[in-house]
Amino acid sequence: MMRYNIDMIKIGKVLLIGRANVGKSTFVNNVIGQKVAITSPKPQTTRFSIRALYEEERGKIIFVDTPGIVGKAKDFLSKRINEKTLQILNESVDLVIYMVDATRKRDFEESKVLGLVRKISRPKILVINKIDDPGKSFLPQYKFLEEEFKDVFQISAINNMHVKPLLDKIFEYLPEKNIDSEELPPDMVYPLINLDSKIFLGELIREKIFLMMGEEIPYTTTVIVDQVVERKNGTTYIKARILTTNDRYKGMLIGKEGRKIKEIGSYARKEIALAINKKVFLDLNIEVDAHWQEMYY
Repeated sequence: MMRYNIDMIKIGKVLLIGRANVGKSTFVNNVIGQKVAITSPKPQTTRFSIRALYEEERGKIIFVDTPGIVGKAKDFLSKRINEKTLQILNESVDLVIYMVDATRKRDFEESKVLGLVRKISRPKILVINKIDDPGKSFLPQYKFLEEEFKDVFQISAINNMHVKPLLDKIFEYLPEKNIDSEELPPDMVYPLINLDSKIFLGELIREKIFLMMGEEIPYTTTVIVDQVVERKNGTTYIKARILTTNDRYKGMLIGKEGRKIKEIGSYARKEIALAINKKVFLDLNIEVDAHWQEMYY
């Protein structure tokens, strides 16, 4: 962990809230400088709240990346994700970042999120993301919000456009504390401070399912890592299971002659090896469990 030669630094917790796929996880990943949250173009990519530590000479920011709010949650998993996000909103934080996507229309879902943001009695910053997208922009639909928020930033999280001024403003809001006033939890995957290594590795594998499978299958699956062993030859052995809800989806995940599961495993292994900077042996299997959502979420 970094140490500083001063007694007081800025330390605080910053909550990110917004619809699914507005770019919250991409923003956190790029600010931290490494992947701490998985990303994909599909909703429900983020299912867990991610707490990640950003450190520099000015101080420490704990970013709390929440799963995206689903406007009309009908299935069990969407309802559970919404419930977990609502619980997080009651946490004590120093600042709230409300992120919207300039490439998407304001709709019922956005109004629902805005209603939740308005109820939070903490300082807030409005961040309008994806302003460099060459496609259609709905930026005028969000202009009225500039009267409601004292600080408004237009950024591109994926390209780090205007992110530095936003960081400067975040530090302005954070309180000064003694440098040793906050101890980080043990056994976490630094800079993540709320997920253990098995959950983090499972999320990296699940990301590949979201990126490589069709629209339906990712929402029927989760990944459980059962074993992580450091072998004497320096290789990290990881035993993991993809759980899905029925045999049809299992067959699609396996693919013809086992090609799809091999492809998912290959990309996941490379991603994990890059993340932990070690050789990886990934033992990946698929199981059917119709009740995995109730058990793990």
